[in-house]
Amino acid sequence: MPLRLDVKRKLSVRSDRVKCVDIHPNEPWILVTLYNGHAHIYNHDTQQLIKTFEICDVPVRAGKFVVRKNWAVTASDDMLVRVYNYNTLERIHQFEAHSDYIRSVVVHPTQSYILTSSDDMTIKLWDWDAKWALKQTFEGHIHYVMQIAINPKDNNTFASASLDRTVKVWQLGSTQPNFTLEGHEKGVNCVDYYSGGDKPYLVSGGDDRLVKIWDYQNKTCVQTLEGHSQNVGCVSFHPELPIVLSGSEDGTVKLWHSNTYRLESTLNYGLERCWAISCLKGSNNVALGYDEGTMMIKLGREEPAMSMDASTGKIVWAKHCEIQQVNLKQLTTDQPLKDGEKVPLNVKEMGSCEIYPQTLSHSPNGRFVVVCGDGEYIIYTAITLRNKSYGSAMEFVWSQDSSEYAIRDGNMVKIFKNFKEKKTFKPESGAEGIHGGSLLGVRSYSGLTFYDWDTLSLVRRIEIVPKTIYWSQNGELVCIATEESFYILRYSAEAVAAAASNKDLVSEDGIEDAFDALSEIAEVVKTGIWVGDCFIYTNSLNRINYYVGGEIVTISHLDRVMYLLGYVSNENRLYLGDKEMAIVSFELSLSVLEYQTA
Repeated sequence: MPLRLDVKRKLSVRSDRVKCVDIHPNEPWILVTLYNGHAHIYNHDTQQLIKTFEICDVPVRAGKFVVRKNWAVTASDDMLVRVYNYNTLERIHQFEAHSDYIRSVVVHPTQSYILTSSDDMTIKLWDWDAKWALKQTFEGHIHYVMQIAINPKDNNTFASASLDRTVKVWQLGSTQPNFTLEGHEKGVNCVDYYSGGDKPYLVSGGDDRLVKIWDYQNKTCVQTLEGHSQNVGCVSFHPELPIVLSGSEDGTVKLWHSNTYRLESTLNYGLERCWAISCLKGSNNVALGYDEGTMMIKLGREEPAMSMDASTGKIVWAKHCEIQQVNLKQLTTDQPLKDGEKVPLNVKEMGSCEIYPQTLSHSPNGRFVVVCGDGEYIIYTAITLRNKSYGSAMEFVWSQDSSEYAIRDGNMVKIFKNFKEKKTFKPESGAEGIHGGSLLGVRSYSGLTFYDWDTLSLVRRIEIVPKTIYWSQNGELVCIATEESFYILRYSAEAVAAAASNKDLVSEDGIEDAFDALSEIAEVVKTGIWVGDCFIYTNSLNRINYYVGGEIVTISHLDRVMYLLGYVSNENRLYLGDKEMAIVSFELSLSVLEYQTA
């Protein structure tokens, strides 16, 4: 089953031929080095070119940010490494690093080192704290050394790709390579490490048009990915998604699933040959460098797969394929929680999941957790993570009653009761998405249709295209959030019951009196929960607000994007998580909310 990753364009700029791209981890910047001797820094939020370095008049084949120093380091065909302060644009240092073109530069993640590789067949280690002294030279390749990559799980080892058709793995301090990986039929252009903890893998790409995945512990090639029609110039394991990216002189970037190795998609932006790929840990953004310019794309959703069962205080999330849990009940009472500060929690490993979870949610009673991803769903018991049921589905939603749920597979919607299929139907206007809660909501291009879970009879058609739907616990209030605003409606079960015995109350759009519109608010709801009759939500400005009886009150301003998890009523605390799975909390008194509701 495919991953179904959305690919969104965030930046597209034309320029001279791009040789290297690097993403800044804290600023919305991309460093781009060009064949014409210049380097650019673009802001990918505003699409603006914000800084230009006129470095030399020969190709600049490598450039990297050194964030802790506010530097950009470049390497070019005049054999010089240059160091610039990217705030003041002044050149701080330059030195001749090799006796031939420099192909690649990497920055050590913790020490004051950079590594450079060159057509002079060597790799060199430089220490900026020792006035840029040459600390070590690594010799052993018998052709140009095209790229180097430091192992993220062991910063003392690094890999190199060479046109001598090999990938070599080296250790800082040792003059000989640890070992050599042979298998490419032509020169190897690029290499990258897998950053997840579960597999000791490397990926490489070469002029034989192949992408190879290597196990560097067994020193074997575990998979060869065929599909490019020209030389492969850049490869990357995505640090957040189960994806291998490869860019080629055939003009395409291919996305391969890193567990099944299936080709997930081929991107062609018409910018001619692709030379560079850069990813960033903690982000779904990918920067791509081509003959005719630079692209920044965003893959998939960045919202973490996490869910909280407010009754037990357990929060479960997926980190890659590993399921982890924290328990708020284990918090000690001697340290009072401060609003907006990280909650100190011990993470418990629950086990690993057979699919890559893109969403994860507790059943309303907290007994089950469902994960969805790769076009499949698995329902686990929440306590032991025992597999209870599974199947193929693009979407999964719970009813208000935990024994009931629905899945969407293409245009078909299936309803299950006690893990047995009860009904399958194909909504007449199509099913673009489904929504759970007191009623089953089906979204189509034209709007939203609510159905009764038991009888599947039509309750109401509403001409709103929802993004998400939130039902209050008692099923009387519902928030329908769209791309621009949100609506609060009151649901009348009495009107629906009356219509069951009196057909005159039912029109072709369902039961007229089923819903009563209370408010429409022009704010974008990012995540939301109901606490009684009060709707708490985070908006696009990173505020936590609540809506009660037509009024909106701001609880707090957040310094980053956070996702609402739940409200623990006996502590009067609201819990949120960010995409790094850090949990924070805010005090919110239930009695105040109930008073305001009244």
